[in-house]
Amino acid sequence: MNTRNDLFEDTLEFEDRLELRHPRATDGFHLNQLVTASPPLDTNSVYCNLLQCQHFADTSVAALIDKRLIGFISGYLLPNDAETLFIWQVVVDAKFRGHGLAKRMLNWLVAQPGTESARQLITSITPDNRASWSLFESLARDWHAQPIKEMLFERERHFAGQHDDEYLLRIAPLPDRPQDSIAHFYSDLRSRLRLPPGKRWLE
Repeated sequence: MNTRNDLFEDTLEFEDRLELRHPRATDGFHLNQLVTASPPLDTNSVYCNLLQCQHFADTSVAALIDKRLIGFISGYLLPNDAETLFIWQVVVDAKFRGHGLAKRMLNWLVAQPGTESARQLITSITPDNRASWSLFESLARDWHAQPIKEMLFERERHFAGQHDDEYLLRIAPLPDRPQDSIAHFYSDLRSRLRLPPGKRWLE
């Protein structure tokens, strides 16, 4: 277990020592260990994490300090919709939380060439995951974007009662993207969902 001095040393000079880059296959095992040490995140096999780091490298980001993996965001462009970036999982080492690292990783990721076609970001979040809701709500404010929440997978219907509901959160437009098609998209979506004027969230 880290002592208080160890913890201080781990977070000292955070800005100068932080490296953000696309993941490599050699990050897969370390990603698996990081997620395992970060409950209640869903764990995957090491093989799955290896594939994430290799097949989805251009749409994911690894955060390292002194070559040690301390944060990771996995994402991909939807196979049938290159304008939509799905964020699969966000994980930050417990010792490095509270520094805005997750937000920094997401801002870095949406500015990369591999995600330049994406005009909206989507992710799924369980109702009680306040850290994730706060992160994405804060991003939406920073980006002057429109967040909309709707049911994605239901506890009983899709998970046989073994997992909490998952809500789909959409945020658009992403920074430095044309807004014309996004405005049209949300106009259609609001009409379909019958959102009252001025209501930002579907509860």
